[in-house]
Amino acid sequence: MSSYRPLPEEVVALLETVDAPPRLAAHLRLVHDVAVELVEWFEQRGVVVDREAVLFGAATHDIGKVLHPAELSGPGSQHEPAGYELLVEHGFPERLARFARTHASWTEQGIEFEDLVVSLADKVWKAKRVQDLENLIVERLPGEAWEAFMALDDVLDRIAATADTRLAFQAAHPS
Repeated sequence: MSSYRPLPEEVVALLETVDAPPRLAAHLRLVHDVAVELVEWFEQRGVVVDREAVLFGAATHDIGKVLHPAELSGPGSQHEPAGYELLVEHGFPERLARFARTHASWTEQGIEFEDLVVSLADKVWKAKRVQDLENLIVERLPGEAWEAFMALDDVLDRIAATADTRLAFQAAHPS
């Protein structure tokens, strides 16, 4: 039994409905778990975060890969708009479905803090650090920029330190 937080029930039901591969479900669970840690950290710092949106976004950001299975193990971005459409078709509101479309587009206009948090969780779960993305988050944190940077860096280092365990968990699930 793993210690990773379970996905929300409505996401589990959706994954079953669309016959998502076990490895995709494991990946979504891991990114969701990291997103919970990040949201809790932001909330402890007094940052207002739409918890429901971020956690749903992290739990579904790659759902479009069920329609573009080549992107499960290789590069590609067709899953992003496809995932958004799939979520909308299954009755999820745009405010939640958008993360499937925005999780790799953090430099576009209109990106909200919650979009950045989902993008960050999708990177740091495997210890990937993206300075441009992290800088965008730091710019939106309260207080002195250098203090916010140092605090964010500490939490991301802590999360990244356990990436090998998460990668092994994901790899244990068949594609």
